[in-house]
Amino acid sequence: LSTSSTKIYLYAGLFPDVGGGFFLPRLQGKLGLYLALTGFRIKGRDVHQAGIATHFVMSEKIPDLERDLVSLKSPSKEDVADLLNSYHFKCKSDDKFVLAEHMDKINRLFKTNSVEEILQNLKRDASPFALQHLETLKKMSPTSMKITFQQLEEGATKNLSEVLVMEYRLSQACMKGHDFYEGVRAVLIDKDQSPKWKPATLEEVTEEYLKSCFKPLGNKELKL
Repeated sequence: LSTSSTKIYLYAGLFPDVGGGFFLPRLQGKLGLYLALTGFRIKGRDVHQAGIATHFVMSEKIPDLERDLVSLKSPSKEDVADLLNSYHFKCKSDDKFVLAEHMDKINRLFKTNSVEEILQNLKRDASPFALQHLETLKKMSPTSMKITFQQLEEGATKNLSEVLVMEYRLSQACMKGHDFYEGVRAVLIDKDQSPKWKPATLEEVTEEYLKSCFKPLGNKELKL
């Protein structure tokens, strides 16, 4: 459920956790990968139009929705769905998805086998949209981008439980690294917006390191 105050922002310096590896690769085309890598913010009705939320309700209607949900007697899944649908359809709008005009480019430019190829595609395309996002990606953590790319590749074929286990492994790897802490420093503590990533380039993020991030944790594995 999204509301008019819902905001989705994927923080650079880590990876899209809390099930991001499950729902993002299941969005239309390459939208999920685009959102995950660029950190593009979507809010309100666009969260529903992107496919992240199943329903949209205006924020001021939430107390009414809560009251009606609580008043349901022994509700079934169908009862809850019908109620959500009734509120959703009352809030319908002809507003276009914020990224609608860019979806063809997103699907074409982000359909690759690596992060490096995405940057090459953006540079080659050279449209204002592509160059804007090329500059954005150049500022992102190379480690986080490569982890995120593989996370979504693997998450596309895993169930939710398997994705959550994978993301716990990734969280433990990132806690041992540099970039998560550096991202927090640059954005939340010093607020200089100038993180110094280590390693500083995509080429320096090795396949060996990436494999280690996704390795099972033995007796420290997440139990669901």
